[in-house]
Amino acid sequence: MAGMTSSARPHLNRRLAEFGTTIFAEMSALAVSTGAINLGQGFPDTDGPEEIREAAVRALRDGRGNQYPPGPGVPELRAAIAAHQLRRYGLSYDPDTEVLVTAGATEAIAASLLALLEPGDEVVALEPYYDSYAASIAMAGGRRVPVTLRPHDGAFRLDLDELRAAVTDRTRLLLINTPHNPTGTVLTRAELAAVAELAVERDLLVVTDEVYEHLVFDDAEHTPLAAFPGMRERTVTIGSAGKTYSFTGWKVGWVTAAPALVTAVRSAKQFLTYVSAGPFQYAVAQALDLPDSYYEDFRRDMRVRRDILAEGLAQAGFEVFRPAGTYFITTDIRPLGEKDGFAFCRALPERAGVVAIPNAVFYDDREAGAPFVRFAFCKREEVLREAAERLRRM
Repeated sequence: MAGMTSSARPHLNRRLAEFGTTIFAEMSALAVSTGAINLGQGFPDTDGPEEIREAAVRALRDGRGNQYPPGPGVPELRAAIAAHQLRRYGLSYDPDTEVLVTAGATEAIAASLLALLEPGDEVVALEPYYDSYAASIAMAGGRRVPVTLRPHDGAFRLDLDELRAAVTDRTRLLLINTPHNPTGTVLTRAELAAVAELAVERDLLVVTDEVYEHLVFDDAEHTPLAAFPGMRERTVTIGSAGKTYSFTGWKVGWVTAAPALVTAVRSAKQFLTYVSAGPFQYAVAQALDLPDSYYEDFRRDMRVRRDILAEGLAQAGFEVFRPAGTYFITTDIRPLGEKDGFAFCRALPERAGVVAIPNAVFYDDREAGAPFVRFAFCKREEVLREAAERLRRM
């Protein structure tokens, strides 16, 4: 019959069968349809520094980046990324051979895993994890092995013994995220040293997602895993401009790693986007040269916003895990008499006029994540106060 295919096999590749429309798209659409305040998807509701936006406009007008930029990224941005890593962390990277610009951190993650994994390789990842991790591992034919961060004394903690036990002879790679989305955990130096020791001992590659490196609060400190002994040659470090400079739509991310690793990742990346964000790359190069005062002000402003939302959530009856990093707050809904995060979040826009994300989407073990719900606080203070008031009235 015309229009019929000769096979009953589903159209979607079986590796992606478990991944439908992302929860972010679903909840953002719900926010639009109900007029709710969207504290689900992690994007700011104001733009970043005006001088950086103007730098992008100048690049457009001057014809810089309007055609295909170089595959590894424009030289100015690669040099700025290398200078940033050296200035802030004492890590020296050659901008010509050890830096790769990507279409955001999401492409950097996908390209890294597609490049470094063979079908059947195991990837140990910290659970809950950003949803693209699972999809990228699946596309590469790998097998994800979760190590779950569990709540303890008001924060989510890594069990180092559980991490060590998860590594087998089939483990190829550790996928580490710190500061951690969605829990807001920032791994300590002692924890990172243990991760590094394990990677060296078992000769593992490590992909480390550090896009929230500049968003740490209180006494927390971000230390790149690549800075630990034995890690420089085995670690792919991923960074991003979107979270640090509040231009998430520009989709400018990067990889820093040893030449052999960058070459491998670039081999996969070139068949994904090839290149992207030409004019924005010049603007991000300028952003990376902002003074330390920018980062201090950024952290202070976000800490104020964190505290506004955290206090409002606590007053509304949630158990609140105040984050040490990122711009997300994880809550437990069981004190509200709720236990199903999916049902709670789907009803919340009508009940309270607020959108959040059920953390269960970040878990392989959906039951383990069922009672947890994530709110984003990268919004204007008046928006957060209004959201807090709506939740208190719920």
